[in-house]
Order: sequence, then structure tokens, then C-alpha cells
Amino acid sequence: MSEGLNRVTLIGNLGQDPELRFTQSGQAILNLRLATTEKYLDRDGNKKEQTDWHQVTIWGKRGEALAKFLRKGSRLCVEGSIRNSSYEKDGVKRYKSEVNARNILLLGDGRRDDSGRQDAPAASDNSRPYENDEDGGYSDLPFD
Repeated sequence: MSEGLNRVTLIGNLGQDPELRFTQSGQAILNLRLATTEKYLDRDGNKKEQTDWHQVTIWGKRGEALAKFLRKGSRLCVEGSIRNSSYEKDGVKRYKSEVNARNILLLGDGRRDDSGRQDAPAASDNSRPYENDEDGGYSDLPFD
């Protein structure tokens, strides 16, 4: 029997500031709400927009480091796998899906935030976003 592949890539914006928590053993967990928006034309030629919301989880030191940089509105590319789980609340079984992030690319839009820090410019289709960034970009984050 062959193995399967569970991989997802999302590009979107954070809908709220990230939430950094820690497990009882001290492991960091960063939770994000990422909005992806698709624009299209319907049958009648009218412009339509569909926004989907995704729960994203980033574990460990990577999550701790990103919590310092990410804010509501931050533009990201998230690569990871989908995890489905269920739980019971008020006697009703509920289900949730979340993305367990493995790679994060920061795709800032060039605006300045309240601290005066400037986000990195958006990556164009022909650029290599933040690889070996010699200008100080985001290459100093401790990615494993």
C-alpha cells in the first residue's frame, strides 16, 4: 500500500494578533487565525469574493520567535499539514481542522507599525522571499 501526502500551502493575512501559550511541560504553542481570500467572476460576470478562515498552530521556539513579529494584518505564506480532531462540548460532539505549520514565510506589505518597524516588502513572483537575506530581513529568526 502506498503512503499518502498531507500538505497544505496557504497565503493570507492574520485576522487577529497571534496567541502564544505554553504546555505544562513548557513547550510553546503559537495559534494564528489566517484569512485567505479568493476573488472570481460569477456566471453573470459579477465580481465575487470568498474568504476562508484557517486555524494555524506553530510549535516550539519558532512559535516563540514569530510571536514577537506577527500582528493582525501580517501577510504570511504557511506550509504544513492538516490535522483533524474532535471534542465534546455541552454534550455535543464537535470537530475542528487546523494546520500544523512547518514553514512560515513573512510576506509583509511595507507598512510601518506603531513601533516604527517596517515590514518587509511583499515578495514578487520572481523573488526568493527572505532566503539568505543580507539586509537584515527576517533571516535572524531561529527556524529549525
